[in-house]
Amino acid sequence: MAPRILLARHGQTAWSLSGKHTGRTDVPLLEEGRRGAELLGERLHRAPFDGLEGVEVRTSPLLRAHETCDIAGFGERATPWDALLEWDYGAYEGMTPAEIQAVRPGWLIWRDGVPDGETLPEVTARADAVVNWARSADRDVLIFAHGHILRTIAARWLTLPTSFAAHLRLNPTSLSTLSWAYGQPALETWNETAHLHP
Repeated sequence: MAPRILLARHGQTAWSLSGKHTGRTDVPLLEEGRRGAELLGERLHRAPFDGLEGVEVRTSPLLRAHETCDIAGFGERATPWDALLEWDYGAYEGMTPAEIQAVRPGWLIWRDGVPDGETLPEVTARADAVVNWARSADRDVLIFAHGHILRTIAARWLTLPTSFAAHLRLNPTSLSTLSWAYGQPALETWNETAHLHP
């Protein structure tokens, strides 16, 4: 079986709720985020996933991601990995898109990057490392991480430039699957949140 990547974005935080760029700031989940992680875990432990026996689990070491992983029931199987950290937003950490646009009209992170933070090539290299690891063996992988790094991983899985990630929306506690179609990397499902509305 060709490997798949299942991508789980962390649950809702105060910063994600307000739209603030949350890179390396270690903010906890809101109660809504904790409940979302429970619902995600319930989904992954019933058909067709059935607990994902044999899946290899990795998580960002940041609190909001590994807490989502723990609550979803995969904490004991997960290995923290710095490659899954969110983009280091540098001077834009904690700012909303509107606040950034006020000082830099027309700004787009996927084109313009951030001052004093991680560069686009650096984020791309981390995503490529994740994709290469996922493809390295015949087993599925489950990743708990963050919006921008997961969108970058998806673009690179599809062998597209990182800028393609601008076209991929990703909500908190969503589940997405990257797989294969006719031997080519494919987007099987994206930004699914049905489990949040049982």
